[in-house]
Amino acid sequence: MTGTLYVVGTPIGNLGDISPRALETLKGVDFIAAEDTRVTVKLLNHFDIKKPLVSYFEHNKHEKGEVITDRILKGENCAVVTDAGMPCISDPGEDLIRQCQEKDIPTVVIPGPSAVISALAVSGLETGRFTFEGFLSVNKKSRADHLESLLDERRTMIFYEAPHKLPNTLKDLYQTFGERKLTIARELTKLHEEIIRTTTAYAAEHYADGSVKGEIVLILEGKKQEDKSAYTLDDAVQYAQKLIENGMRPTDAAKEAAAISKIKKNDIYRKLI
Repeated sequence: MTGTLYVVGTPIGNLGDISPRALETLKGVDFIAAEDTRVTVKLLNHFDIKKPLVSYFEHNKHEKGEVITDRILKGENCAVVTDAGMPCISDPGEDLIRQCQEKDIPTVVIPGPSAVISALAVSGLETGRFTFEGFLSVNKKSRADHLESLLDERRTMIFYEAPHKLPNTLKDLYQTFGERKLTIARELTKLHEEIIRTTTAYAAEHYADGSVKGEIVLILEGKKQEDKSAYTLDDAVQYAQKLIENGMRPTDAAKEAAAISKIKKNDIYRKLI
C-alpha cells in the first residue's frame, strides 16, 4: 500500500507558532525529509520527537527525491519540511511534489506560518492582489531583467532577501522603480522583529549601509494607474518615442500613445515626424 507525503509548515522563528496538527504529523510519519537536518533536529528535539531524517535540498533533490518517493511507494509515510515556514514555496520541495504527482503518490498539506503572508499582512500596503517574486538573482543581468519585467506590475510585490545582499537590492529598487512605498520586514516572529515602513528613496539612502540584519522580506508598492487626463501632447509624444526606441513602428507607437493619453493619434504622429 502506498504511503503519503505530508507537506508540513513549521515556525519561521517563534517555536510557539507550530500547530498541534503539525506536531501530530511529525510524530506519526515514518521519516522526515528536511532541507537542513541540523536545523530540523533542533525543532524535533525541542518537542521531544525522534524520527529518522533524510537530507533533501537544492543540490541533491533529484537523487533524494527518487529515494524518498520509492520509500513512500513501499508504504512509508514522509513529512517534508523546510528550515522555516511552508515547504515547496520558493523551495526544492516544489520538485518533490511533482515527482509524487508523476508517481500517483498522495500528498496532504499541513498549513503553517509563511513569511510571505505574515510580512504582507503588516506591510501597510495593498493586500488584495500581490505577487511573490522570491529571491532576486545574484547575477547582475538576470537581476536587472527580473526587476525591469516588473516595471508595469500593479500588484504589491514581495521579495525574499539576504542581509548581505540588501544594500544593493535597495539601491536597485530605487533605481528601477523610482519613488515607491516599501516595507522591510525583519526577523518576523523572533525577538528582534522589526517592521520598517518607508520608501525606496529613503531606504536606498538610509538602510543600504549594511546595518539591517536578519531574515528579510521586502514588500514593494505596485505601479499606480496613471491619470490619463494629466497627459499633455509632449507627454504622449515622449511615450511614443520610447516605444519606437523599443522597435515599434511610428504609426503603431502613435496609436498606442493615443490610447493611453486620449490625445488624437494624428496630432501625436505629426509631432513625432
